[in-house]
This record gives sequence, structure tokens and C-alpha cells, in this order.
Amino acid sequence: MKQIPIKICGLTREQDVLAAVDAGANAVGFVLYPPSPRCVTPERAAALAALLPAFVTPVLLFVNASFADVALAAGLMPGAWLQFHGDESPQFCENTARQLGRRWLRVARIPQETPVDKAAFDLVNYSSLYQHADALLLDTLVDAYGGSGHRFNWSQLPTNVNAHLVLSGGLTPANVVDGIRALHRCGLSLAVDVSSGVESAKGIKEPDKIRAFVAAVRSTSLAV
Repeated sequence: MKQIPIKICGLTREQDVLAAVDAGANAVGFVLYPPSPRCVTPERAAALAALLPAFVTPVLLFVNASFADVALAAGLMPGAWLQFHGDESPQFCENTARQLGRRWLRVARIPQETPVDKAAFDLVNYSSLYQHADALLLDTLVDAYGGSGHRFNWSQLPTNVNAHLVLSGGLTPANVVDGIRALHRCGLSLAVDVSSGVESAKGIKEPDKIRAFVAAVRSTSLAV
């Protein structure tokens, strides 16, 4: 059975990029959001992406960036995907990706728990709004943007989402298998994304944790 794709996000150092590649990651993410402790400049992201071999995809994470800023960063990395992690409208995402000729991810920020007096996050409707996205990345809603480091309640998701899904938010080598088992039938396909779960400090990845995370994911690929 096809292996589950793995993205390691929030990379800031050469050795972390190489550790992700050596462990077998399929994609690596660079945060281009200045308030984030994992932020890098477009030029720095391009230098780190230059270390990637063929078939490992760079992904550029933006939060409410202008078209000009997205275009500038994308122009430095011809093969990079775009990840929209803020309040970008479907029209902005679609038009930007089309004009730049890029594939793209849209982040769905899902509450950790649904209050009893509110409806659950409507991922089916969200997937319809962003139907032209190449995938939806499922993260946890917190006050800040650019990655939460917290889990949402996986059991609240529907099982009929017409989109390719990327599970994120609070994943670690210890819980990623449970996440895969919970969500692998919810959408058209499932990938996983990790940042803080493989760090020794914010923006500093730990090679042993990266290897353990990838090994855990690979151990489930034949079971799903």
C-alpha cells in the first residue's frame, strides 16, 4: 500500500534539513511569518531548499501575506508549494496559486474541543469553499498563527471529506500512529505534518525525534 507522505515543518538550519531528508521526509516547510520563532527570510528559505534532493518538496508557509510577498518568495524557489495559514479567502489562494503556477495547501484551524453550545467545525463545507486546494492541512485553532503544537479532537471530524488531508497539530512520534488510524478514512488521502513534536527548542529540530517520527509513520503504512 502507498506510504503516507510526511512533511517536517518549521526548519531553520541546514543540519535539520539534512536530518529530515536522511530520515525519509517527503516535504519540508519553511515559515515566512515574522512573528513566528521559526520564521526565516525568503532568501534563507531558498538557501535551505537548495539542499533538497529531487522528490523532496519545499513548502512555503504564509500568514495573510500580500500577493507581492508570496510572489517574491516563490520566485526564489521554482518548485515550492504554497501553504496559506491565515485568513486568506478562497479567491486569494486560488488566484495567487494560479498566477504563480504553484500547487497549494489551505490550513483548516479546528478548535481543540467543540463547545456544547456551538456547532462542530464544518470540514465538509470548508473543503467545498477551498475545493481547488491540492490538500487541506488540519491544525488546531489557537490564538497565534503559524502552527499550534496542540491536538484537536480527532473524533469530531466527518468521514466524507472530498479533499486530500494533511494531519497536523500536536503530533509526536508517540501519537502519530493513533492520529493516522483515526483519520485515514476521513478524506481522499492522508499525509502528516510535524514541527514542535520533533524539536528540542522552538525552531531547533532533534534528529532522533525526526527519525522516530518517520519510523512511526512508516510502521503504519501497510496497516491503513
